[in-house]
Amino acid sequence: MTSIRKIVMTFGVMTFAGVLMAQSPESSQPQSANAPAAAQGAPAHQRHMDPAKQASRLGRKLGLTQDQVTQLTPIIADRQQQIASVRSDSSLQAQDRREKVRSIFEDSKTKMEAVMNDQQKQQFEQMLTSHRGHRRHPQQPEQ
Repeated sequence: MTSIRKIVMTFGVMTFAGVLMAQSPESSQPQSANAPAAAQGAPAHQRHMDPAKQASRLGRKLGLTQDQVTQLTPIIADRQQQIASVRSDSSLQAQDRREKVRSIFEDSKTKMEAVMNDQQKQQFEQMLTSHRGHRRHPQQPEQ
């Protein structure tokens, strides 16, 4: 009977140690000031792709010229900075925060569309509509 108790206790201690080791390994390491948000343990909704990469990705999807991509980069960077500022403003109520973020997205969308031709704008709208649909109705895992 005591050997079973030892096995159970050993298993319990090992499980507890595993849980402790699995928790946030980067919290024990110093973080640099310019480390990406993902590495600093920021929530997933606060992780942002580099504005230049984001503009490049849009460029590939929408068939933008290099000049258009170059013009989009500061618009995206400004949007990200404004949204980060709103999210860090603890004086705002959740509804006010959502409205400000929505306004920032609309403003940046207008600026981005000013750089695009009619066909690119249409593709961009379709892309945004598709993205909104996925966010509202996430795919359910098949069972």
